[in-house]
Amino acid sequence: MPRMRIIGGKYGSRPLVAPRGRATRPTSDRVREALFGILESAEVVENARVIDLYAGTGALALEALSRGAVHATLVESSREALDAIRTNVATLGVADQAKIVSGDVHKAVRQLSPDAPFDLVLADPPWALVDDGAVMKALRGLLRAQAVGPRTWIVLEHSARTTPPAATGDGGLSAFDTRRYGDTALTFYKPDILVRLSP
Repeated sequence: MPRMRIIGGKYGSRPLVAPRGRATRPTSDRVREALFGILESAEVVENARVIDLYAGTGALALEALSRGAVHATLVESSREALDAIRTNVATLGVADQAKIVSGDVHKAVRQLSPDAPFDLVLADPPWALVDDGAVMKALRGLLRAQAVGPRTWIVLEHSARTTPPAATGDGGLSAFDTRRYGDTALTFYKPDILVRLSP
C-alpha cells in the first residue's frame, strides 16, 4: 500500500497507508495542511466530534483526532479502503476514539444518531458525486437525521473546475467560503438550522 502521513498534532509525521490504484484519491498534504489551518484558526477541531464521509484512507478524520478532536466516525464502502482505515486506526492506537462504518453513505447517515451531533463534517467524495448531486443529498440526510447542530462546520472537497454546489433553500445549508489549491477546492458550509427550526 502507498504511504502517507499525519501532518500535524500529537501524531504528526506518523505514517498512514492508502490502497493501491486510483480508486481512492487521498487529500494531498498541502490541502490537508491548509484545511486544518483554517479549522484550527476557527477553533473547530479541539474537542470536536467528527464525521468523515467517503473516508478513503481515513486521513482527514485521523488528522482531526491528532489535532484534538475527541471522536471520529469514518464512513466508507470500498473494501480496500476499509482495510487501509483499519490499519491506520490500529497503527495510531485510536480505536477507542474512532468508529468505522462500512457501507453506503446515504444509508449510513440514517443510522448515526448514537454518534451525533457532529461538530465537523468532512466530505471528500469521488468528484463525480459532486457533479451529479449525490453528495448534497447525503448532506441533507445528515440534516434530516439531526446529526448536526447550528455551529457545525461542513467541508466539501471538490474539483476546482466545479462550481461549488449550492445548498440553499430546502437544502438547509449555506456556503460561506471556498478556497482553491491547484486542482482541488474546499467549500465550507454551515447549517441553516436556527432559521429552519424557527416558528
